[in-house]
Amino acid sequence: MKEIFIYSIAAIAGITVFGYSTHMFIGGLVEPQTETIIITAVCLLAAGAMAFMAWDVIKTRRSD
Repeated sequence: MKEIFIYSIAAIAGITVFGYSTHMFIGGLVEPQTETIIITAVCLLAAGAMAFMAWDVIKTRRSD
């Protein structure tokens, strides 16, 4: 249970950084609607990668 809490806090912080850095990178270069779509896609990809990494760590710890 403690792991889930820690991974959740780290994931929220990481996804926030991914979304903001994407906004800073492409903000003003594309239409606002396109920017929102790209930020959403980047955040979903980051969330998927973080979920996979957390799942792998939990699986590895339980098998030892």
